[in-house]
Amino acid sequence: MDRIICLDVGKTRVGVAASDPLGLTAQPVETIARKPHGLFLAKIESLARELETRHVVLGLPRRTDGRLGPEAQAVLALAHELKTKLNLTVSTFDERLTTVMAERQLTEAGLKGEAKRSVIDQAAAAIILTGYLDHIQSGGPRSPETLEPAIDRT
Repeated sequence: MDRIICLDVGKTRVGVAASDPLGLTAQPVETIARKPHGLFLAKIESLARELETRHVVLGLPRRTDGRLGPEAQAVLALAHELKTKLNLTVSTFDERLTTVMAERQLTEAGLKGEAKRSVIDQAAAAIILTGYLDHIQSGGPRSPETLEPAIDRT
């Protein structure tokens, strides 16, 4: 298995995590600014090159009932852009409650205030990637979600 990058996409910041070369574990990498958009895309392309991967997983923020809201539509649009503009292989994976889990883990590790805020997005990305790695190691498909922007009809 090749190394995989995972993005926890927020409106202003994006947490980045990466798998080890065997695809067994996920480690936080960094937090990057979402804007300006051109620099954001250039940073993702640079990270993919640096980490020697073409596969990116994006956390897909579903609502608690499973529906896709506007935040998920924005992630799907970004997935399409990464695929078409940067020629990356893109998968999405359910990220429900990962920020809550990351915050809990960081609090248990003794981080507070600014120290916690600076790494929470990376920690959430690592949690998403761990779930994705577990999913594919148990025989699940590499792209469990559709990558085409869709209208939530519910």
